[in-house]
Amino acid sequence: MAIEVNGKALELTETGFLVELSDWNEDVTKAFAADAGVELTDKHWDVINYLRDEYFNNNQNQPNDRSMLKAMSDKWGYKVASKELYDLFPGKPSKQAGQFAGLPESRRKGGY
Repeated sequence: MAIEVNGKALELTETGFLVELSDWNEDVTKAFAADAGVELTDKHWDVINYLRDEYFNNNQNQPNDRSMLKAMSDKWGYKVASKELYDLFPGKPSKQAGQFAGLPESRRKGGY
């Protein structure tokens, strides 16, 4: 399985996650979003950047949905409802946002 980004085929796992984390760049996120029919906004990028920061700067931590809600509530200045994250990432926020962020697939359920 592969995705083409800027003329280069990037290898994906069976579930659609990057095999090589170093292949990620913003164009990869844009390609994943286009395939999923998601139009990226600043809020998408806030979540993606948060996940990348947690993974690369916090011992490969992959936050679950609840942690994402708390972090985005702090960042956006209001209590974020779970529905808002699902509106941004309809393929399950912790999974789909992680895919968009170029992170490995999380093996946990990712909810509360």
